[in-house]
Amino acid sequence: AAGFVMVRTPSGLAFAPKTAEGETMSRESYEALPPDEQKRIDDGLQTLNEELQQIMRLVRQDERAGREAIRELDREVTTFAAKHLVDDVCERWRSVPEMVGYLEAVLADVVDNADEFKKSDDETPVTIMGIAVTGRQKGEGAFRKYKINVLVDNSGETGAPVVTESNPVLQNLVGRVEHQAQFGALLTDFSMIKPGALHKANGGFLVLEALELLTKPYSWDALKRTLKTGEIRVEDVAQQMGLATTATLDPEPIPFKAKIVLIGEPYIYYLLHAQDPDFKELFKVRADFDTEIQRTRRNERLYARFIAHVCRERDLAPFAPGGVARVIEHCSRLVEDQRKMTTRFVDVADLLTESTYWARLGRKPRAKVVVDGTDVQKAIDQRIYRSSQIEERVREMITDATLMVDTRGTVVGQVNGLSVLTIGDYMFGRPSRITATHRLGDGEVIDIEREVDMGGPIHSKGVLILAGYLGAKYAPDGPLSLTARLVFEQSYSGVDGDSASSAELYALISSLSGVPIQQRLAVTGSVNQRGQVQAIGGVNEKIEGYFAVCEATGLTGEQGVLIPKANVRNLMLSKAVRDAIAEGRFHVHPVTTIDEGITILTGVRAGSLGAKSTYPDDSINRLVVDRLAALAEKARESARKADKSDAPSPNPGVAP
Repeated sequence: AAGFVMVRTPSGLAFAPKTAEGETMSRESYEALPPDEQKRIDDGLQTLNEELQQIMRLVRQDERAGREAIRELDREVTTFAAKHLVDDVCERWRSVPEMVGYLEAVLADVVDNADEFKKSDDETPVTIMGIAVTGRQKGEGAFRKYKINVLVDNSGETGAPVVTESNPVLQNLVGRVEHQAQFGALLTDFSMIKPGALHKANGGFLVLEALELLTKPYSWDALKRTLKTGEIRVEDVAQQMGLATTATLDPEPIPFKAKIVLIGEPYIYYLLHAQDPDFKELFKVRADFDTEIQRTRRNERLYARFIAHVCRERDLAPFAPGGVARVIEHCSRLVEDQRKMTTRFVDVADLLTESTYWARLGRKPRAKVVVDGTDVQKAIDQRIYRSSQIEERVREMITDATLMVDTRGTVVGQVNGLSVLTIGDYMFGRPSRITATHRLGDGEVIDIEREVDMGGPIHSKGVLILAGYLGAKYAPDGPLSLTARLVFEQSYSGVDGDSASSAELYALISSLSGVPIQQRLAVTGSVNQRGQVQAIGGVNEKIEGYFAVCEATGLTGEQGVLIPKANVRNLMLSKAVRDAIAEGRFHVHPVTTIDEGITILTGVRAGSLGAKSTYPDDSINRLVVDRLAALAEKARESARKADKSDAPSPNPGVAP
């Protein structure tokens, strides 16, 4: 190696010739040498470079072996430091093979990436696209894969979880995979998997509102799929629609076992049972919850406790016994039954809140207030006042005679019928004039509302029943030779229901008998073909509506209402009506038959069939039978005249 020097080049170490002074020989000095000297130098360089390459190869092998030895030492040290910790956890979870496998994989990954655990936060930050990333941030990214994403933690529960989901969209039901924006791209990992209501309720109960569930796209199908497969699969709406084109996480399905409780109106159950073949297989237990309970002493005490509970929960004023009694009475009014109470507790809680407001109105903020019956009545009256604008306008039109309703006098073939109008959650009764006319005909009872398509099917059915009643009672063995017309006067909207059928029959009987009806009385109730007066709905609103009209036009002490006797148990009248009845200024007449009702309306006895199958003279029924007999005779006389006019003349040359 004499005459050569080792130099470092961009490609590594190499040898170069040197001058007598020990400096590296330049290219010009080398070219100035004789050829024999140049050849000697080239041969020497070739020999030295070959030896150098062999030496460097051995050095690299030693370095590789050293690094591998250091890496293996790190693995042994890391395994020694971490394995006993993992072994302890594996022993605890040995009954779950999946957990043991995961922990062993974590240990292997920690050993393979031991260098990440030795980095210091003091290292120089790395710059990515001009943004400095510190060692701590890099470590968080490296260690993120070791974190545990606990979807549901029920460690604090003492029993099976009960979960209620008010917004059962697909993501809230089966879970979702969230994404995070980084450097203009959406990234995700296992830690961004979020649970749904099904995960939270796994092993317990999930309560869903049926209507909300059915109106959310894909939620109903996802719930049925979970129940069929027994697995919760995290799904995305885009995947459901076939629009997902990017790769994303596909979490492993989770075994599912829980009870699903659907809450809703009965029609939803019947609709699903009829239209969805899977429904009856998946939801086999049905429970009907009544909106009414019996009004027993025990239930009244429970209702009082409920009132006290709501007052404490909402920071309301306590209720005095009179206030509790008035609330319970109103609960019976809501279901229109003296022997029952409503279980629509939301409405009751609202009434308690409003009653407390009126009790505290005008009092000092810290004054002790107790809600009594007058405060509850004030809240009820204010509810009615806020909703009764249309009712007041109708009553005003009746008072001004724009809508013609008589509350005095007598008229043949005319009666005051009672109906109920419903506007939102408010109902009120109003009287309507019903008139009836008749003439010679073929036994047809014509409902003018039906003829002009303003009558509903139930109302039309009630009118058709009248023809059956007339024929069976007054002409069982002969023709019913009349045509009768019935109409609700000044009715400009549709009419439905059969609660006015008894009033229509009274008007028709009055028209046939010629006996006037006292207009001071109003009528409600349906009727069957045997003349029995049947129960109807809205009896309180109807009575109160007619009472308000009579009060506006002037109470005479004779006005009143005829109701079916079966509706007596439904009477929960306002205090004003009850006081007027107690003082004899207004009357309620329960009736069971048409004969009872027509007697009260006309003041003339209806009459019963005697031994000779005839009605007493001057009775309503006798007058009707006589009128129908006269009409039948006129029909026969008209038929005889028609037969004579159609008969051929005995003398062909003489015109008949």
